[in-house]
Amino acid sequence: MSGTWQNWGRSESVTPARVEHPSTVDAVVAAVAGARRDGLRVKPIGAGHSFTGIAVAPGVQLGLARLSGLISVDGNLATFAAGTALHQVPALLAPYELAMENLGDIDAQTLAGATSTGTHGTGARFAGLANQVAAVTLVTADGSVLRIDADHELFNAARLGLGALGVLVEITLRCVPAFKLHAVERPERLDGVLESFLERAAAADHFEFYWFPHTTTALTKTNTRLPLSAESRPLGKVKRWIDDDLMSNRVFAGVCGLGRAVPPLIPPVNRLAQRLTGNREFTDISTGVFTTERRVRFREMEYALPRAAITDALREIDKLITARGWRISFPLEVRVAAPDDIWLSTGHGRDTGYIAIHRYFRENHHEYFQAVERIFRSYEGRPHWGKIHYQDAESLSLRYPRFGDFLAARKRLDPDHLFANDYLDRVLGRLSD
Repeated sequence: MSGTWQNWGRSESVTPARVEHPSTVDAVVAAVAGARRDGLRVKPIGAGHSFTGIAVAPGVQLGLARLSGLISVDGNLATFAAGTALHQVPALLAPYELAMENLGDIDAQTLAGATSTGTHGTGARFAGLANQVAAVTLVTADGSVLRIDADHELFNAARLGLGALGVLVEITLRCVPAFKLHAVERPERLDGVLESFLERAAAADHFEFYWFPHTTTALTKTNTRLPLSAESRPLGKVKRWIDDDLMSNRVFAGVCGLGRAVPPLIPPVNRLAQRLTGNREFTDISTGVFTTERRVRFREMEYALPRAAITDALREIDKLITARGWRISFPLEVRVAAPDDIWLSTGHGRDTGYIAIHRYFRENHHEYFQAVERIFRSYEGRPHWGKIHYQDAESLSLRYPRFGDFLAARKRLDPDHLFANDYLDRVLGRLSD
C-alpha cells in the first residue's frame, strides 16, 4: 500500500503506484528491474526538500533512508551510501577529523538529493556540493551497477544528474581537514552592501546577505575559516535558542501567519525584524555555523546569475515589489560560488552569484515568482534545479553549453526514460522529442 507523498514545501504531491525501501544495492537493482518489468517509471526520493517536482514518483517510489551511513574512508576520500542525510555526515566524519568543504544553510537533504539538484553554499572560491564529489555509483536502467569517477567520460554528467541517469547508491566525497568558522553577522545599510558586494564576496571565505523587502537594511554574514585548533567561542545556549529557534522559527511563523491575514502589517514588521536579528559574533565547528534549522514552511525560487549582475538584478526586484504593491514577508538571500565544469551545474563556467526569493507556503507564489523570473532571465540566469521555476528544455538548453552532451549521456544510460517524470520531461525533454 502507498499513501500520498508531499514535499517539505507542500508544492508537490503524488500517490505512487507502490513504494519500496531498499537497504542494499541489490535491493535497488531488484526494484529497478521490477519497475521495468511492470512498465512503471521509478524515482528515488530523499528528504523532499526540493520545491520542484524532481522527486515526484507516480510509478515506483524508492525511499533511500535505509541506504545510509559511512562505507569507507581512504585518506581524504569518504564514501557514503547515497541516502545518508547531510546532518548525519559531521558525526560520521568526526573520528577522522574530516569535514565537507562547504555546505548550504540547510542540512536536511540527503547526499544524493543535494548533489543531484545543485545544492550550494556560499564562497567565491568554493563551488557547489557536487564539486566535492569524487565518484558515484549508480544503478542504471538495465540493472547495471556503474561506478563513475574522474577518469570516466560521464563524470561531469553523473555528479549532478538530476536523477535522470540512474539511482545513486554510493557517493564518494573529497573531504578536507575539519575546521572552524569565525562568524560575524551584522545589519548594514543595503546601499552600502550592494556597492561593496563584489569586493566583499571576493575577499571573504564565505559571504552572504539577506534583505527584507520594504526595508533599507541587509543582514550580512561573513565566515572566516580557521584551523580545528582555533579557540571556540560558540553562541551560548540561551542566545542560540533566542536567535535560531524563538525568533527564526516560532516568532517568524506567527509573523508569516499574521502577514497573510493582514498584508499591510508586513512592511513595519519587516523593519522591526531587521532591527531585532543578526547582530552577533562567534566561533564554532564549521557545521555549527553553516547550517540552521528551518521549520517555517515556504516555497522558493533561486537563480544563478553572472556575479557582476547581482546588484542590478536586486535593485530591479526592489523596484518591482514597490511598483506591484506586493507585501513580501520573507527575505531575499544572496550568495556566491566559484565556477566549475559540471555540465548542468548552475555555476558552470562562470563566477556566479545567487538570488533566492521565498514566499510563505500558504500564500500564492506564482505571480511574484514569474515576474521576478523575467528579471533573472534577462541576466542569463540559470534556475536551481530543486527550486521553483517555469523554464523548459528549449530555454534551458541556451544556458548550458554542455546541455546536449548531458542529453546524450541520458540517452546512453536511460534510453527509455525509466527514471523520468513530468518535471524531467519538461526540463530535459520527452522521449518522443
